[in-house]
Amino acid sequence: MIGKQDPVLTTERLELWQPQQGDFAGIDAIYADPRTLEFLGNWAPSPADSFARLLRNAGGWALYGYGIFCVRLKGEAQIIGTCGVFRSYRGFGEGLNDVPEAGWIVHPDRWGQGFAGEAMAAVMPWFDQTHGRQRVACMIEEGHAVSERLAAKLGFVEYARHQPDDGAALVLYERT
Repeated sequence: MIGKQDPVLTTERLELWQPQQGDFAGIDAIYADPRTLEFLGNWAPSPADSFARLLRNAGGWALYGYGIFCVRLKGEAQIIGTCGVFRSYRGFGEGLNDVPEAGWIVHPDRWGQGFAGEAMAAVMPWFDQTHGRQRVACMIEEGHAVSERLAAKLGFVEYARHQPDDGAALVLYERT
């Protein structure tokens, strides 16, 4: 069974759902794969971190009416990614505090199949129609060429860079 909730968005191949109680294992499986972390900064998430992410994602929907979607292939139960526009507060300023932020993560077993682009091509127009066209930010670890190309395709342009004390440089993008 996929879930009790109907998908919010569908594409040719995908269903995008608001996070549900039963989505923890699927989210944790994405972050348990070390390949996922290659461009996600200097951290090693635990199952507790995945659980907190599930709660944060669900909470964003409750507070703002938008957030991260769980992404599945049509008719399948397994989560293959998380994509969407969520409310963030990064804490380092530079236009990333208390703003809508776009993000996409796909399980490494599904890389190279265009799923992040397909999901985000559905998410961005939905967000604009539902919440009005507004500035949306995103950040990508420098050198993540695939995500940089997707950001450009979605209309994001670089506006700044941020160098954390303990990690790789981040390229900051916005779509206004």
